[in-house]
Amino acid sequence: MKYINITEFGGPEVLTLSEKEQPQPNTDEVLIKVTSIGVNFADTMRRQDQYVIPTPLPFTPGSEVAGEVVACGDQVTNLNIGDKVVSLIDQGAYSEYVTISAQFVIPIPDGLSDKQAVALPLQGLTAYHTIQTMGQMKPNETILIHAAAGGVGTLAVQLAKYFKAGTIIATASRPEKRQLAMDMGADYTVDYTQDTWKQEIMDITNGDGVDVALEMVGGEIFNQTLELLATFGRLVFYGAASGELPTFSPFELMKENKTVNGFFLPQIMRRPDLLASSLSEIMKLAADGQLSITIGGVYPLEEVATCHRDLESRKTTGKLILEP
Repeated sequence: MKYINITEFGGPEVLTLSEKEQPQPNTDEVLIKVTSIGVNFADTMRRQDQYVIPTPLPFTPGSEVAGEVVACGDQVTNLNIGDKVVSLIDQGAYSEYVTISAQFVIPIPDGLSDKQAVALPLQGLTAYHTIQTMGQMKPNETILIHAAAGGVGTLAVQLAKYFKAGTIIATASRPEKRQLAMDMGADYTVDYTQDTWKQEIMDITNGDGVDVALEMVGGEIFNQTLELLATFGRLVFYGAASGELPTFSPFELMKENKTVNGFFLPQIMRRPDLLASSLSEIMKLAADGQLSITIGGVYPLEEVATCHRDLESRKTTGKLILEP
């Protein structure tokens, strides 16, 4: 089978198309013939050895995979040959075939294509759990979503609406991105590159601040967002796209009972119960038309380097997908 192999860290040119024998499933695994692979910024960070945790060489990138079950281990009872499925794995998705423990494999519901399904695991689960599990957003609360036109952001805006947020404030740098956030269901949008952005949000909330904030920019944006939290507000930190790690004093939290917590999706992957239930719920919402999924580009596996370059240019919108 064909797969992408990385033997040294670096730019897109280190993504090498290689061949090896097709794997066989263990007793608790299924073999999936891959039809769609989700591409994420985490893949580019692993490629450059800049991921949150080290990735030993050599390795095959990719965490989101959709396809058809073509073989089952002896102990697999929840899936059958021919099932259309999706899964989130630690790495190895950039392949024609993958083996995965059956407990992490979710059937794709009717009404959802493989491409739509593979766009949901990483970004959909991040949006879901930053809002619900970590942010613990309650109905009628105010939520601030940074980078709201991105993959996580567009889904977070829609899920916040689904979970009955009172007010959804979305930030984005360009007018067309702010319009996309409005189209997804945001009540207000703010350009966080302007010096007035904090005051705009305080005006929107009548000086109270926000109950929940989803933050993945880092640096000074983190500190400014912390200042915007209402009493008992919760800030969920899940990345530092700016490349700048924030610092703050815990004493800043005490006066107004604020909370800062972190979210790292691989911890959800270690909880099959959380992963399966939440991913099934997200896919059902998408299949029912309650979540809009934007596919930004589809590339053959052989053009993976071009796909990574396009993603890193930050000129793309929506989900980028590889096809073996």
